Amino acid sequence: MTQPEVLSQEFELGYTYTRSTGPIVGRFLTELRRKKLVGIKGSDGRVYAPPMEFDPQTTEALSEFVEVGQSGEVVSWCWVSEPRASHPHSKPFAWALIRLDGADVPMLHSVCTATEAGMRTGMRVSAQWVDKPQGSITDIACFVPENPAAAAEGLEKEAETDQEMIKGIEVPVSLTYQYTAGEATSRYLSEVRQGQLTGQRCPRCRKVYIPPRGSCPACGVATDEEVALSDKCTVESFTIVHIPIPGNPIQPPYIIANLVADGANISFIHLLSECVNEEVRKGQRVQAVWKPMEEWDYAMDNIRYFRPIDEPDVPVDRIGKLPVSGWEG
Repeated sequence: MTQPEVLSQEFELGYTYTRSTGPIVGRFLTELRRKKLVGIKGSDGRVYAPPMEFDPQTTEALSEFVEVGQSGEVVSWCWVSEPRASHPHSKPFAWALIRLDGADVPMLHSVCTATEAGMRTGMRVSAQWVDKPQGSITDIACFVPENPAAAAEGLEKEAETDQEMIKGIEVPVSLTYQYTAGEATSRYLSEVRQGQLTGQRCPRCRKVYIPPRGSCPACGVATDEEVALSDKCTVESFTIVHIPIPGNPIQPPYIIANLVADGANISFIHLLSECVNEEVRKGQRVQAVWKPMEEWDYAMDNIRYFRPIDEPDVPVDRIGKLPVSGWEG
């Protein structure tokens, strides 16, 4: 067995979810859209900005809003010398805890200065607003060293509006990570790049896994016997998806299915297409639709999707138990 190429790649996992804001966060975001900052008073008299929904001392719901200043004092800070793509600024800046005038508990935001030497604990900073606030903490572009004249000008330009309370927001979440494939996965992806699906057989229970794991999850023993598999599969289970996925060329509703490749015992997940969703069923026979060979890479999306083929269904109790391709009845 030849030594596989070590495969490593950066991935980004991201999604956007929608959440309701409730009366406290909703009021805070609504005031941000008006270029105002509000906090909330706790049972001990301290003002929390941004406002908290529940008192940290008594756990009781809070409701007494207090308008706080747009300037404050840097309580602590750290300098970001090499901003990343996910940071709010492309040039070096500081993350800082800022205690706003009229508040007792500091809030986290960015402070922009020309150099790290321009930052110090105890310095006064003022909020700088974006031109068209939308009701988000990013309506404050950043804080900058306080300039009383500029701060006054900013107050004069507050956006007065009668728009209704913000009740919901969309929050994008993403994680970028580096993945290095192990030996079994590297060999599997190298075979996929050649248009071949390959599994590994457990030497004890004799089950064939795809994608291979390098060990049998049932027996806990190493697996190194490779098994070439057909790109014909049987539908083990499926889900009809009604929500679009960014980058997916197939528009909803579409089907994601657990498929058992001929010669394998354990299913893998892929898309189904060129089918009537209501007619998809367990035991249905399908086959891979590959991208053009020149587009093949180290990835299972070399297969665009699977589509039904004209072969008899496999009985549900025989799925993953057939020793060879096809079902002869």
